[in-house]
Amino acid sequence: MNLNIGIILGSTREGRVSPQVGSWVESYAKQKNDGNHYEIIDIQSFKLPLLGESKDTQSIKAWQNTLMRFDGFIFVVAEYNHSITGALKNALDLAKEPWHNKVAGIVSYGSAGGARAAEHLRGILSELQIADVRSHVLLSLFHDFEQFKVFKPQSLHQTNMDALLSQVNAWGQALKQIR
Repeated sequence: MNLNIGIILGSTREGRVSPQVGSWVESYAKQKNDGNHYEIIDIQSFKLPLLGESKDTQSIKAWQNTLMRFDGFIFVVAEYNHSITGALKNALDLAKEPWHNKVAGIVSYGSAGGARAAEHLRGILSELQIADVRSHVLLSLFHDFEQFKVFKPQSLHQTNMDALLSQVNAWGQALKQIR
């Protein structure tokens, strides 16, 4: 049974590197040829209002409808001030049922590999009934980016990426049965 996996870009800032990381995740996953469909979902493209600040629900509905098409997600998470971005938190909060009983993997980046942001994200995912997998790809701004701007991942990340994809697939298959 094939899965649809969304690769969510969790940063919307000017000059962000999440599109580079997301493209790497998508390309790497597709090379595995596991039969699953991988697609980048860029939060920025939805122009989501901050929760409660707008009566315009069109972009929120488009966001929720997009999420409903997927069996699971790989979050590309930037660490800002030891946590996830405000844009990602807002996007998570603007949906509820579209998240339920789905799987998630995390690819994070920051000065400490984005580990603190990933830990915050895990708590939020749990509340949204998203099963996050144990394997995690941690990318260092110092070792995996030239001048903090050009993404050049070290080959050592392939082992963790392989494990993450394998776990996302296994859990995604199991959770699809209960949805």
